[in-house]
Amino acid sequence: MLVIVSIIVIIILIMFTCFRIVPQNTVGLLETLGKYSSTRSTGLNFRLPVVQKIRVVSLALQPLKLAGYSVITKDNADIGATVTLNFHVTDPVKYLYENTNSIESMQQLVRGHLRDIIGRMELNEALGSTSKINKDLADAIGDLTNTYGINVDRINIDELKPSAAIQSSMDTQLKADRERVAAISQAEGEAKSIELRAKANNDALVATAKANAEATKTRADAEAYRIDKVQTALKNADQNYFNNQSINAFETLASSDTNLIVTNGNDLDKTGQNATLAKLLAKEMKQED
Repeated sequence: MLVIVSIIVIIILIMFTCFRIVPQNTVGLLETLGKYSSTRSTGLNFRLPVVQKIRVVSLALQPLKLAGYSVITKDNADIGATVTLNFHVTDPVKYLYENTNSIESMQQLVRGHLRDIIGRMELNEALGSTSKINKDLADAIGDLTNTYGINVDRINIDELKPSAAIQSSMDTQLKADRERVAAISQAEGEAKSIELRAKANNDALVATAKANAEATKTRADAEAYRIDKVQTALKNADQNYFNNQSINAFETLASSDTNLIVTNGNDLDKTGQNATLAKLLAKEMKQED
């Protein structure tokens, strides 16, 4: 009985070792005595125990992140690059048997092309041209099926980071540029303010000059008008007017404290009489005192 059970167990074990399930979206590579024999599709596949082996290779899309590494730009700036890509196996035989490590070979190829692309750019151009670098890198890599049995479906530059020394220099330059722009803006603002104040002062001076000129013209017009009126009146005046003016002038002088006597030239013979009468009046007034 024990022998029968043992035989059954051995048969079951042999059956399990004779069959291999190949999962979906993979292929099985059948090896006979270590040599590739054929490709097996998805499902249950038979193999000879010990003599044959099935190696499963995934055909699904696989993400891969390349470790950061140093790249030198055209102007000798050292920057660190981080790259991610998506690939899938297109030729399982080439992928598994014709390269010791197809994935590592692919990574080296990507790094080499990236160094070549960035090496033709200056630092500022490289930092601002990530999309262009992605496209150039994808074009440079192309289809790797014939070489590594792999196709890169998508590649992306995650980060281009300058070294600490270069970053410090860039920060210093950026700060200087900002301060320069701020100084220029301040200077332009002050210049504009001075310009506006000067314009306001000039406008005020012009307005004042115009006002003074208008006032002077108005006074001149008024004086001309007065003189014209006086001249017109004098032209129309007769001898009685001038006699009346003389009388008014004599009255004004007579009421003043002056000893000067003004008289008409035609009445000079009466001047002596006026003086004599004045002396008599003064004598009479003294006696009464």
